[in-house]
Amino acid sequence: MTASHPRWSLSYIAFVLHRLSGLALALFLPFHFLVLGLAIEGEAALDAMLIWTESPLVKFAEWGLVVLFGLHLMLGLRVLMLEWAPWSGGLRHGWVFAGVALALLGGFGFLAGVIG
Repeated sequence: MTASHPRWSLSYIAFVLHRLSGLALALFLPFHFLVLGLAIEGEAALDAMLIWTESPLVKFAEWGLVVLFGLHLMLGLRVLMLEWAPWSGGLRHGWVFAGVALALLGGFGFLAGVIG
């Protein structure tokens, strides 16, 4: 395939990013439910988990979750706009770039709050 193939268009990349971010967020849910279950088990189990979450690897994963959520949100709004609004291709591409930029900006804002 070449770069000019329709599958490598910006709209297709946005489609793939939206699907992959949704899949990654869905894969996170069992872990989230596990932590919620630890809160039910007792204070000691939850405290041990909360101490583990202070590691740099977990902080980076939290940053990744915020970026994934922002990306999925913005690209989901793009899908809604595609469905409901008549507009040109240039504006569609603007939503892709805005979605990625806002997701990264939100992630960096989160990271600054976590580190700072």
